[in-house]
Amino acid sequence: MVSSGHAAPAFVGLAAHPLRWRLLTELATSDHRVRELVDLLGQPQNLISYHLRLLRTGGLVNARRSSFDARDSYYHLDLQRCADALSAAGTVLHPALGLDPAPPPLRAAQQADQSSVLFACTGNSARSPIAEALLRRAGHRQVTSAGSHPKPAVHPHAVRVLRERHGVDIADQRPRHLDTLGRRRFDYVITLCDKVREVCPDFPDHPRLIHWSIPDPAAATSGGAGTASHATDLGAFVDVAAEIETRIRYLLPTLARVPRQEARP
Repeated sequence: MVSSGHAAPAFVGLAAHPLRWRLLTELATSDHRVRELVDLLGQPQNLISYHLRLLRTGGLVNARRSSFDARDSYYHLDLQRCADALSAAGTVLHPALGLDPAPPPLRAAQQADQSSVLFACTGNSARSPIAEALLRRAGHRQVTSAGSHPKPAVHPHAVRVLRERHGVDIADQRPRHLDTLGRRRFDYVITLCDKVREVCPDFPDHPRLIHWSIPDPAAATSGGAGTASHATDLGAFVDVAAEIETRIRYLLPTLARVPRQEARP
């Protein structure tokens, strides 16, 4: 007889189900809509939705309304929450099995061995330049960003948050159009905007496509400097930069495992 005092941690019960494990695996790579998960897993929509609800209740998965179609939602795996839960589960089994819940800092890979990464959003004025700057700060040099409808300049709040909180200065950076990169070869194309995901052009050599459904921090901007709303507007950029930084910390080990494609004539 199993003692009730040795019940498995909640994370183990959630992750051990085969379908929920497959959902976690897919969402660990990219944000997805329900219908995409239905196609990927080959299971009925009502079953997918039921298990997603359990994962959301358990705090492992979050959902955001699509900025492209508000009737849709994108599901996202909270990797930091999963890391903490895994560490806690190991500790319950044995104190020596507790894991470091944060991915270790990585040394910069050799330039020739790095995967090439493109970050894309609509305006290339906030989310994608933030992601480019933070991945570059982590030692990854084969990275750029662009937009489907680039703004005239990088948003001043993005410049300020990166400079003051992350020690990166992108004041001289200018948004670029996705069309200017059409002949470039990338190993990864990461869209950070639901709208640009729908219009992102095809790139040579079939790069790995990843989607991060991240809200546009500029959409919260309604007041000018010195107004009561200015701090709130800036806070949206702080939050977005923090989320992107977390996602990049968990992206780095993936990039380290995949060599950069060889350039072709």
